[in-house]
Amino acid sequence: MSLSPFHLAIPVDDLHTARHFYGEVFGLEEGRSSTQWVDFNFYGHQLVIHEVPKTSSRETGSTNPVDGHDVPVPHFGIVLDWDQWEVLAGRLKSFGIEFTIEPSVRFKGQVGEQATMFLLDPCGNALEFKAFKDISQLFSK
Repeated sequence: MSLSPFHLAIPVDDLHTARHFYGEVFGLEEGRSSTQWVDFNFYGHQLVIHEVPKTSSRETGSTNPVDGHDVPVPHFGIVLDWDQWEVLAGRLKSFGIEFTIEPSVRFKGQVGEQATMFLLDPCGNALEFKAFKDISQLFSK
């Protein structure tokens, strides 16, 4: 399956802290930047953090129940290989990252069985990282 890289621009209210989080904690390669934004190579996709003031709409997040957890909405992330997911989970734990939903496997034994973890970046953006036991089930019902 060949995918085109996506471009995602997200708001951050502290560019320095967010740059450290995505660059050092996640280990993402930094691309172009200015005093108000930074590009990152997000697993082959373009993630741009833009410094903007925090608004009241970003102060409170919504959740949706999924498999016994309150999943933050909105959120973004990436589907990794199982081994990549385990390495990332270990890396994040080594940095003392607090998870919104701890790394775990959900839908065990069901169609769509997946490893998943949720966390917030320092500016409150929710992220999900997942991996499927069988990637062919990514869009299965």
